Amino acid sequence: QVQLVESGGGLVQAGGSLRLSCAASGTIFSINAMGWYRQAPGKQRKLVANINSDGSTRYADSVKGRFTISRDNTKNTVYLQMNSLKPEDTAVYLCNADVNSDYRGFWWGQGTQVTVSS
Repeated sequence: QVQLVESGGGLVQAGGSLRLSCAASGTIFSINAMGWYRQAPGKQRKLVANINSDGSTRYADSVKGRFTISRDNTKNTVYLQMNSLKPEDTAVYLCNADVNSDYRGFWWGQGTQVTVSS
């Protein structure tokens, strides 16, 4: 089994910054891609950013230039630095990881709330 635990969410004013962390634990042989998704009330879950094991990254157009994804493979942890936050960034942010465990699987964290006030 694999567990993903997010932290770092909260309430921030527009223009502010937050840093999210997601740590993977359990039976882990290696981790392929790790990513962040977000889901606002009444809306579909959408990719925010992901990062492959080789460090290559991909971002949603709406966050390019404002958010930065990174990972620490020694800690099985992925980060999301969010700058210049906007009210439309308000959502539950969920971590996802493609993990080689006893079998290969995609795991989700429980989510962390990010609220940006105007």
